[in-house]
Amino acid sequence: MEIVSHPLHLGVKTASLCYKITPDTRMSLMPTMIELLARARVDLRMGLPVVLTDGSGAVLAIAVESLSSGRLAEMRALGDLSLALTARRAETLKARVYDEDIARIAVPGSEGLQWIQALADPADDLNTPMKGPLSSLRGGSAELHRLAIALAKSARLLPAAALVAINDPAGFAAAHGLTTVSQVAAAPLLSESSPLHPIAAARLPMDAAEAGRLHIYRPEDGADEHYAVEIGRPDRSKPVLARLHSACFTGDVLGSLKCDCGPQLRGALAQMGEEGAGVLLYLNQEGRGIGLANKMRAYSLQDQGFDTVEANHRLGFEDDERDFRLGAAILQKMGFSQVRLLTNNPNKIAMMEKTGIAVAERVALKVGENAHNQHYLATKARKSGHML
Repeated sequence: MEIVSHPLHLGVKTASLCYKITPDTRMSLMPTMIELLARARVDLRMGLPVVLTDGSGAVLAIAVESLSSGRLAEMRALGDLSLALTARRAETLKARVYDEDIARIAVPGSEGLQWIQALADPADDLNTPMKGPLSSLRGGSAELHRLAIALAKSARLLPAAALVAINDPAGFAAAHGLTTVSQVAAAPLLSESSPLHPIAAARLPMDAAEAGRLHIYRPEDGADEHYAVEIGRPDRSKPVLARLHSACFTGDVLGSLKCDCGPQLRGALAQMGEEGAGVLLYLNQEGRGIGLANKMRAYSLQDQGFDTVEANHRLGFEDDERDFRLGAAILQKMGFSQVRLLTNNPNKIAMMEKTGIAVAERVALKVGENAHNQHYLATKARKSGHML
């Protein structure tokens, strides 16, 4: 057994804490890959780079949205920069895509921070549509660029990252206090839903039903918590009236007329109250999973004349970035295996069935149409297959 004195820096004073270290202790104090990914998301949001490694090399990656001129200069001193963009964003920029879902763009030494950020953010595309000429890289592995995009998306940032190759990634990360993420270990976790755990539940009388109960579920990866609103005492042996509702601050809270989310939320709860039983899953996946800030960017693009899907694509996102598997996981943890699903979205039905929740009936939820959201609803029906 080994005794170690560990210094704790407390302001200007230093204290020492002695404790016993065993092999099991060493392992338990090391961050898991899930925890490293959570660190990496925070680092990227704060404007810190992260070290990404795979079997063939390593890069320093930083989110373009939070990139500063000082950090850009420091990265440039290490070597040639490249920019990782999604194929959706590259299509808008007329950049060649050699790696299916992403494009690797060479960053000329003559271009500065404004040029780099203009490639990531479409806010001024109509004013300055010609960003190039852009030189797309080809050959070699694109996995670290792909990982950088996935991390930026999971951090709810614009899906764009600047990268530079580095040697001795372990030494570099240690010298600069940076988080290191292994592509081999991280890729499976980023494609899966993080396990959810029940945290708390309590009685919650509501306008829709006095017999209400709110359940809180927390994912292991440190991302947003999700909620289940249980109305009455639903019979677990029968299909429960259920809705997967994605958080919409503008619609649910502010009463926005640009969407139908608020009326759908209140309509679903009211129907559950009338029937005396139901479960509404409130999933924190704002803006179809791109986050509120990116949703506002999409709204700004809609003001320029683009529809919902086009705006998402110009930002570099897919039509819908949500993970409906989260809702199925919560239902299963609550003891439900069958639902009468309140939805107009066929993708939700397909995902329920795929994840082991039988959809006994689709219950239509057509509410909230107004003069401001008619085009939005028409786009959902035409491009996303919603049954409206």
